Parts: sequence; C-alpha cells; structure tokens
Amino acid sequence: MATLELPIFPLGVVLFPGTPHALHIFEPRYRQMLADCLGGSQRFGLSFVAPSRDADPAPSVGDVGCIAVVRASHLLPDGRSNILALGEERYVLSEYLDMDLPYRTARVETFDDDDADVPQLTEIATSVRGAFAHFMAGMQALTDRGAAPVDLPSDAKHLSFHVCAALEIDAAAKQALLTLRSTIARLETIDRLLRPLNEELGRRVRVHVRARGNGKGGTTHDIARAT
Repeated sequence: MATLELPIFPLGVVLFPGTPHALHIFEPRYRQMLADCLGGSQRFGLSFVAPSRDADPAPSVGDVGCIAVVRASHLLPDGRSNILALGEERYVLSEYLDMDLPYRTARVETFDDDDADVPQLTEIATSVRGAFAHFMAGMQALTDRGAAPVDLPSDAKHLSFHVCAALEIDAAAKQALLTLRSTIARLETIDRLLRPLNEELGRRVRVHVRARGNGKGGTTHDIARAT
C-alpha cells in the first residue's frame, strides 16, 4: 500500500471507501485545512473520534480512518463551507507530524482487505444483497414512497462498504466495521445486523400500513410487499 502525509479531520462520523458524505466545515482551523486541500490534492484524512468532554479530541496513533477527497465545496458568506467528500482508501495513523499549521497533520499507511478475492464471498454477498434490498424496501414503505430498485455494487468488498455507510447504526459500530481487514468478516457482521433490523422494520411497516388504513388495515398484499 502507500505512505502518505495528510491533514487530519477528527469527527464523530465514519467515512467508508467509495461512499459520499456531506460535511459542514465551520471551525477556523478546518476552514484553513479545507482551503489548503482545495489548493492541493483535495484530500484529507477523516478519523473517527468518540464524543468526549475534551474540547479538542484527537485520534490516537494506530487508529483507522479513511481518506476523503473533496468532490464539491460551497463557501458560505460567513466563511463556513458545505462540502461533499468521497471516501477513498483506509489508513492507519502512524505518527503525527510537527508542522506549523493550525490543524493536525499525520503520516498514514493505507491498507486493503486481505481476502477480497476468495470464493466464499459470493454466498455471503448474495445474502447481504438480498437482506439490504429488503431493508430498503421497508424504509421506502415507511415513507410511503413507491418501491425503487436498489443500486448495489457487484463487487463484494464495495458492497460491504456501501451497506455499512447506509445503515443507521452506532458510529462506534461503524468504526469497528471500517477497521476489519476481512471482507467476509465485514459481510457476516452486516448480515447479522440486518436480521434484527429487518424484523423490527417489518413490525413498524405493518403498524404503518394499518394506521394508513385508518385502523382498518391494508391488504395482505400491501403488507407482504412492504415487508
């Protein structure tokens, strides 16, 4: 993989490779970081930090993050910015660098999964693809939107990152998934997470369908199709 030097943006969110994330930049030091990024490679390291009483939390050496490339940036009149970042490679933070900048910079080592091409991936990827499509159909039913096709990556590794980014789970759990170096392990974990999520979502959809029918209930076909 590669050794890089990157600005580090500590945040309570997790970015996954190949997935977009909208970010709001408001602190003066990170406004400067963004300006420097836009004038250079357009990349920075997004590292998850858990909520803390510390006013200036920082990821630790050895923590895993994801390279973010700025795809769009909108500067607001007061100096804040809204940006769209796309995840690239994951990295391990190796060491902080002593640089005369208001934000942290670090040397990082990128890495990839160790088992991205093993034959067993096909079966677990198929299971996750079906479970996630079921989950999305349920979410669409809760918002009374018509069923729309779910566009999922064909590659198992990219599928795992796509689903991880889409699931509304605790950020610490997402960080644990980001850290895994096994596509199979990540997909198996997602598969386990989706089972109870789909069961709970199915119950919510059935209640929603009954409520939409003013207590008379929707048709059996409606409920089955949504869940």
